[in-house]
Amino acid sequence: MTRKSRLALVACLLVTTVARGEPVRDGAWSWHLPPGFPVPRVPADNPMSEAKVELGRRLFYDERLSGNETMSCASCHRQELAFTDGLAHPVGSTGDVVKRSSMSLGNAAYAARLTWANPLVDRLEHQALVPMFGDAPVELGLTDASVLVERLRRVPDYVERFARAFPRESEPLSLANATRAIAAFERTLISGDSPYDRYVAGDANALTESARRGMELFFSERLECFHCHGGFNFSDSVDHAGMPEAERAYHNTGLYDVDGRGAYPASDRGLVEATGSAEDMGRFRAPSLRNIAVTAPYMHDGSIRTLAEVLAHYENGGRGDASASPLKDRFLAGFVLADDERADVLAFLEALTDESFLRNPAYSDPRSRNP
Repeated sequence: MTRKSRLALVACLLVTTVARGEPVRDGAWSWHLPPGFPVPRVPADNPMSEAKVELGRRLFYDERLSGNETMSCASCHRQELAFTDGLAHPVGSTGDVVKRSSMSLGNAAYAARLTWANPLVDRLEHQALVPMFGDAPVELGLTDASVLVERLRRVPDYVERFARAFPRESEPLSLANATRAIAAFERTLISGDSPYDRYVAGDANALTESARRGMELFFSERLECFHCHGGFNFSDSVDHAGMPEAERAYHNTGLYDVDGRGAYPASDRGLVEATGSAEDMGRFRAPSLRNIAVTAPYMHDGSIRTLAEVLAHYENGGRGDASASPLKDRFLAGFVLADDERADVLAFLEALTDESFLRNPAYSDPRSRNP
């Protein structure tokens, strides 16, 4: 490994020294974090508890959360796909097509901003309301909070679980508490047991020789990948309890240039739709690369089918004429890989898959096996 590569890898890992060893207590909750993972930042008005997390897990998988009772949160966030859905464009409960692909919920507890390109959505509690009540497009398709509350009140188990999760409230069963419980569950969806993690923790045999060579390339200045996909979560949009303030960033990855000046299609122009700033045209949040091998298709619109095609996109410095876009990120300069090097990088990306996360019964539908 070259000196530059070693420095890049060290920079990637420095943030992971916050919480090592034994489970970390957070009030009534114990975080069982992977080695080196920092403690997530938890809102003061929604402390973690076992009762709340278990309630949130049940709500996450419950079709009562959609207007016509045909879909749940899990419909677009499937555990075996790292809580994505395998679609370029998700389809809502009434048939509306969503323009952006479903982001992975793995390590969502560490995301400084949620969704692809809305800088205002920074809490899981608030994000849950978007698919529940949004109407452009319709996702879960709820229109009246009282309907959901009444549905849940008709289930004795929910009445009991809300009371246990929110024992100090006179009316514990409410929409606000439902979103708090879902957010608490989502904060537990932590992935950090991939072959890469085991290698970093000291298991020299956890990575194949090809994956180790790919890791060196990934963290090299030659490819520049780590600038946008660095740190313990392989993303430059991150937050945790040890940070004075969140880091957030958005990038134009040279997918489109419809006017020769960097414009993206009117159907989805990225961050500029929220900020109105011309420089934000085509900018989206860099998702974590953890479990990236199981979350195809890729990019905000699912327009790239495979990891090999994603790598080719970055080799080219963008897609077609968009490689010359004046608005694309400065790190997308393009690079040249030999066939064996390309295979090595892909092997490293495959080594970011955490099989235990994809099968963990604590994250599964409580109505199925291993509740």
